[in-house]
Amino acid sequence: MKLFALIAFCVCLGACSPGERMETPNAVPFNDNWLFTRSAVTPESLPPDSMKSVTLPHTPRIEPMTVNDQWQGICYYAKKFETPEKVKEKLLSLRFEAAMNIADIWLNGKHLGTHTGGYLPFTVSLDNALNKSGENLLVVRLDNRDNAVTGPKPLHLLDFCTYGGIYRNVWLIVKDSLHITDPIARQEGGIFVHASNISSRKAGINIRVNVDNCATEKANAVIDYEIRNATGKTILREQNRTIIAPGTDTTLTTHCSIENPELWSPESPNLYTLITSVSNNGRTTDREEVRFGIRDLKITPEGLWLNGKKRFLRGVNRHQEYPYIGYALSDEAQRRDAQKIKDAGFDYVRSSHYPQSPAFLDACDELGIMVLDAILGWQYFGDSLFTAHALQSSRELIRRDRNHPCILGWELSINETQMPQNFTEAANRIAREEFPYDDCYTAGWMKEAYDIYIEARQHRHSAHLSQPLIVSEYGDWEYYAQNAGFHQNTWNDLLEEERNSRQPRQSGEKRLLQQALNIQEAHNDNLTTHAFADGYWAMFDYNRGYADDLEYSGIMDITRLPKFSYYFFRSQRDTPEMVLIASYWQPGVSRQVKVFSNCEEVELYADGKLTERRRPDNDNFSTRLSHPPFTFNIACRKPGTVKAIGYKNGQAVAEYSVTTPAKAAKLTLKVDESGIAPARNDVLFIYATVCDADGNPVHHSADKITFHIKGAQLCSPTNIRAEAGIATALIRTADAPASISISAEAPGLEPAQTTISIQ
Repeated sequence: MKLFALIAFCVCLGACSPGERMETPNAVPFNDNWLFTRSAVTPESLPPDSMKSVTLPHTPRIEPMTVNDQWQGICYYAKKFETPEKVKEKLLSLRFEAAMNIADIWLNGKHLGTHTGGYLPFTVSLDNALNKSGENLLVVRLDNRDNAVTGPKPLHLLDFCTYGGIYRNVWLIVKDSLHITDPIARQEGGIFVHASNISSRKAGINIRVNVDNCATEKANAVIDYEIRNATGKTILREQNRTIIAPGTDTTLTTHCSIENPELWSPESPNLYTLITSVSNNGRTTDREEVRFGIRDLKITPEGLWLNGKKRFLRGVNRHQEYPYIGYALSDEAQRRDAQKIKDAGFDYVRSSHYPQSPAFLDACDELGIMVLDAILGWQYFGDSLFTAHALQSSRELIRRDRNHPCILGWELSINETQMPQNFTEAANRIAREEFPYDDCYTAGWMKEAYDIYIEARQHRHSAHLSQPLIVSEYGDWEYYAQNAGFHQNTWNDLLEEERNSRQPRQSGEKRLLQQALNIQEAHNDNLTTHAFADGYWAMFDYNRGYADDLEYSGIMDITRLPKFSYYFFRSQRDTPEMVLIASYWQPGVSRQVKVFSNCEEVELYADGKLTERRRPDNDNFSTRLSHPPFTFNIACRKPGTVKAIGYKNGQAVAEYSVTTPAKAAKLTLKVDESGIAPARNDVLFIYATVCDADGNPVHHSADKITFHIKGAQLCSPTNIRAEAGIATALIRTADAPASISISAEAPGLEPAQTTISIQ
């Protein structure tokens, strides 16, 4: 298979005319035409002809919605390819964004290396084993069983699942003998760009690049730097010249400035692009693009200042899994998650409890979401091999993510774990070595050791600290195991399962409102501390290794459908104006009606009749909130329509209504795009909603719905029972243009159809 054919047009570096710039990438997608097996074989006895054809990202086994026994073991990936003529004299390597957990790689029977760890990238050179005139066979062996060196805890004791497979992208890297080095593999490798001395009038730009000369002759190297703004306009050019001896590398630095910089912030996530080109005797040999942002970040015990403005970061924790496919999300799915986090009203996310996808961080850069970037760890600290691995992971995390303006700090800490002093000291030293600037901040669970102390609300024992504080987690465990809601008037009247924040979306109005109240109470309490950020636990429901049910504390379920609490957080943002009635408007439910809104006043109408116009609540759980909820008390709740209108400055600016549904009559279909169009090799949620004849959702429906998919892979079961009136399927698109036909049916209901066009 000539699987390299796709790169022939984009890696012809040697064909460039003298002085001509190479305008094509040197990293080419390598996700297609892989073979896979979980059979108990060896690399030598691998049967390529009987293996399953797969496309990356890939998970070793499609799991059920609720994972009671996540697959663990050894699996193999293989790929056949031929080397095109135009790249035979180039340096070829493969970059894996991540593969779970211990990876061994062979090319044509030669072992290229072993990589330990399932969340960070690694690169392997193909040059010493590549067959340049015939077929090549690449084999990857993965072992995702419990590992004492990488951690975390064994799966059956773990609060999340680690899944498996080559679950992120693989790239073919094509380089000339004179090239920019890999940022992970080499000390001072790659490109590092950082802004300092920032004001609204000028920002200093510091650029560091490492260039390697693998040739047998010296190189008269010229390194050109070009900075473009978000519109693509070139605003700065700089140049370095140097002679690089054969078989050596050199690190070059340049310092320049940008006039009137467009600063990066959650409200205005302005980005720049640095284009670095390397040439030798007039011939371009390498070219890389790096995005960066300019922002002035200062964190002190008194708070956080971004671009000179003190601010609080409202945030959330995120696990990266999808149902059925585990970690094997497309880049588009990663970006949709980031969009949902932003839309929910958050400007901060904690990457609990491991490094997240490059695509997710790219989206955080673009959307203005600040990230606490974490190494892997959860309630486990091992021996000296574990320590060495965790410290090396700390280096690699910073090297991978140092150019992202979204990074708030580095959580070089093992979550909820007592760590020895020599480890925490080494982690902080590594951070300063890898990121030698004033805005390098480390974060961890031991307040003596890190720049930022991260403390879960349930662990709070320090009312007054002399260092910066983030409330790392809140709203879940303290209500699940510590009865934190005893200040609530109705707490003692609730059953244990009704009190906590772990509520499935189908658990009903009363319990979903209780989750929202717990969150409101806890977030309001966080705002009484000196913390400069808090992170609710968690954004999405997720699976756990030690439990046979989902963890339901998410403000969205595992299929990314919102609960009432999602709208509480959304209402805490000033804009856009919104109003939502947290009710399905069913008779026989509480006479209280909760409305989430960021407006100054809200009117509530029942069947066209004004019930009340009121201002936000003023109670013990609202004292510090940006926008407290509105609680209305009505005489009785009758079937019909209830409408809320939000007012600012006396003008109606938002409206929402909900109608008691009649008998279920039909289905409707919706594709979850979140502003990002379906793409090739994408994964998409398909929502089938049970509605009455007028299109009102029937939230109490639990109908079993059958999905039919043509033109894409159905990753979920064919028959899915509706939860709170919605059944969710998951599909994976092919790596080719397609028209995907989707239909859903259920007994006694009018079916629904839709199509998706993939270009």
